[in-house]
Amino acid sequence: MKILGIGVDITKNSRIKELIKNKSFINRTFGKKEIDFSKKKINKINFFAKRFAAKESFAKSLGTGFRNDLNFKDIEILNNKLGKPYFIKSKKINDIIKKRFKIQKYDLFLSISDEKDYAVAFTILQTQ
Repeated sequence: MKILGIGVDITKNSRIKELIKNKSFINRTFGKKEIDFSKKKINKINFFAKRFAAKESFAKSLGTGFRNDLNFKDIEILNNKLGKPYFIKSKKINDIIKKRFKIQKYDLFLSISDEKDYAVAFTILQTQ
């Protein structure tokens, strides 16, 4: 296994608090599954801030950022039954990673955390 990329991002929660007041921001930035899951959350600010940071950290792990037709909405983060966050490997994400790194199989690892003022995310992209 070889690490292909890492990415980290920190997001100020107050910035997201202002942005999520705008429904078009939410619909432009987050996928349907994320939006549906947010409806079950009491603290929507931290929920969206963590996912925003995770999307940024993913783009950084590619080494390209948001280029080559990659958009925030293309990257979706869910949680497993134990609460561990993970990226949904969509066809578009698969195609971008396979083309960029000329590989067939890969793993994505995600860690996200938050506190009162900030959310942080760390992504590792590696070959299988």
